[in-house]
Amino acid sequence: MHKKNNFLRPLFLATALALGFFLGGKLNFSHTPERLFTTNSKKDKLNQLIDYIDYEYVDDINTDSIVDVTVNNILETLDPHSVYISKDDMAQVSENMKGDFVGIGVNFYLYKDSIAVIKTVPNGPSYLAGIKGGDRILIADNDTLYGKHLQNSEIVEKLKGKEGSVVNLKVYRGDENKILNFSVTRGIIPIKSVQHYYMLSSDMGYIKVNRFAESTFKEFKTALADLQEKGATKLTLDLRDNPGGYLEVAEKMADEFLKKGKLILFTKNKKGKIDKTYATDDGSFEDKPIYVLINERSASASEIIAGALQDNDVGTIVGRRSFGKGLVQREMELGDGSAIRLTVSRYYTPTGRSIQKTYKNGVKDYYQRFTDRYHSGELVSLDSVKVVDSLKFITPKGKVVYGGGGIIPDVFVPIGSNQEEAVESLDNAGFISYFIFEHLDEDRQRYADYSQKEFIHNFKVDDILFDRFVDYALRNKINMSFYEFQDSLKLFLKASLAEQLFGANIYAKIKGEADAMLKQVLRLDQSFVNQPKEYQ
Repeated sequence: MHKKNNFLRPLFLATALALGFFLGGKLNFSHTPERLFTTNSKKDKLNQLIDYIDYEYVDDINTDSIVDVTVNNILETLDPHSVYISKDDMAQVSENMKGDFVGIGVNFYLYKDSIAVIKTVPNGPSYLAGIKGGDRILIADNDTLYGKHLQNSEIVEKLKGKEGSVVNLKVYRGDENKILNFSVTRGIIPIKSVQHYYMLSSDMGYIKVNRFAESTFKEFKTALADLQEKGATKLTLDLRDNPGGYLEVAEKMADEFLKKGKLILFTKNKKGKIDKTYATDDGSFEDKPIYVLINERSASASEIIAGALQDNDVGTIVGRRSFGKGLVQREMELGDGSAIRLTVSRYYTPTGRSIQKTYKNGVKDYYQRFTDRYHSGELVSLDSVKVVDSLKFITPKGKVVYGGGGIIPDVFVPIGSNQEEAVESLDNAGFISYFIFEHLDEDRQRYADYSQKEFIHNFKVDDILFDRFVDYALRNKINMSFYEFQDSLKLFLKASLAEQLFGANIYAKIKGEADAMLKQVLRLDQSFVNQPKEYQ
């Protein structure tokens, strides 16, 4: 079951998943303190210390929390991306990276004192049972869910279950003023990593990928095949705000665009062992125009794809300098349900460059350097991006690229103004979506006669709805130049309406009309088309 927290759609790069290190072992109390610090191994010292505190310390201490703190402190001294996943967090982390879970398939808000369905997952259990957007889930089996101010985690616990199990729901449907009964058979619900896709122009497809999970490549191939059936001979791959994920998935995706034998990347471990990954003959989008969108929050696996294409002189990288993560982690279980992701190697792009930014001054400095980009001017001007001549590399066709601190795009697109970013933030935070939910909740039937096509081409947000949004924002202490950015806000309101009425792809298509990077791609593509044949 998907859930949306009010105004809390993620905005920022997830810098690292919580992970850790288990200090196990039995203490032999015949050991003296002197022996503890002279003959035992390093790990035995830590084991002994924890056991001494557990059994001998004057007050009761939660040694599990001490272990967690100790492990995090140890890993923090290594690098910013060696991290700990506690036992409590492991299930959710695994679920997110697996790409699916078992549930009833609804997006919901905790609205006032009840669970309000925003929309059902297409062809999911709730959709097939007949549950609709706007319904209130009142009772699940014998558990009352309204009027209790339940936490999200409690609701998820009640609605999740084993695949094939049945949950009996009582649902209030406002526009019929009825309480309805539904028996919903729980099923596999995908956690989409291909966030949306659609035709950007008559011959160019667009795919937005938000992370690299187990299911990502399969989702990507499905989306790409669908777009190709619709006439896509060009592609825009949007990796903005994508923090990465599985290395193997990024390699497979890069392989789609590179000819057999082309180097995708190589890794090197502490012993100097080098492993190279080459493209195979499986690529389904070779020798076709490809544009890759990146920004300052594109990291890890996103940078692998951008670097592989850039260094092989394939496609065009558009946007702003990426995050700069060139380390590879391996997940290692610790026996108690927790795990660590430990950095085991560095990766290098085909020309031999590492794009990992320095972390020699610690984690705090590492992320401060990321924040400093906002103040240095590099998000506004390409000239403000600092490069090091000693990290200069040359691609096979003579293009100059740089290592250290991320992938610098071939075509730079500056970040929007503060006000433009504020509008985007309102949308990303779920604020606009929440307003639209309340608007639809008053009377969903006013939009019942719109088809997707009619809505996209004919519907316009009128001044009445816009003024209501402004009043709503002011009541929630949001202050900005609303009327100066009226056109953008109306577009975002329309997009949010489309998302709740028709789904994510229509939302993205409408919102994309105001996207500076997509506009740049279309200009680049038109310029390429208009070139004399010998330059194409």
